[in-house]
Amino acid sequence: MFNHWLRTNKVVALILVFVRFYLGYTWITGGIRKLTGGFDAGGFLQGAAEKSTGWWATFLENIALPGVGIFNILIPFGETLVGLGLILGVFTTFSALMGLVMNSAFLLSGSLSTNVQMLLLECLIIVAAANGGRIGLDRWVLPYIHNFLFNKKAKISSQVPHLNTTGV
Repeated sequence: MFNHWLRTNKVVALILVFVRFYLGYTWITGGIRKLTGGFDAGGFLQGAAEKSTGWWATFLENIALPGVGIFNILIPFGETLVGLGLILGVFTTFSALMGLVMNSAFLLSGSLSTNVQMLLLECLIIVAAANGGRIGLDRWVLPYIHNFLFNKKAKISSQVPHLNTTGV
């Protein structure tokens, strides 16, 4: 019942606009600051690898630290794109999911900051699904993508006689 309300209620869609703007602003300012300020994740990853245990420590030591160059690109661009997606309300659920993934990685690495609050708000947007971007570009983008992906088969089958099952 709560899930249905979260996914369909117009007042919830309006509230989620403010949640999206807050999260989007937080992500985009962090990303731009990293893009323009000479970001280097090496020190953070080294400290996180020393503090972490289990599979996360293995990931940090064997993948993240040797590939710090790619993470120096992925993190700032990822933060900026997540922020842009949330502010514009385009691919909102996916943007919130990618934000949740980054927040989880930061939390696993020992960085509390606002990551917990952001993670919880991102969960709300993910559960709200399309309602999270109802007041945003998703209102037009998602139906277009849906029609492009799912009506393509119908168009093809109507053009090829042996695939046409309607009897026409």
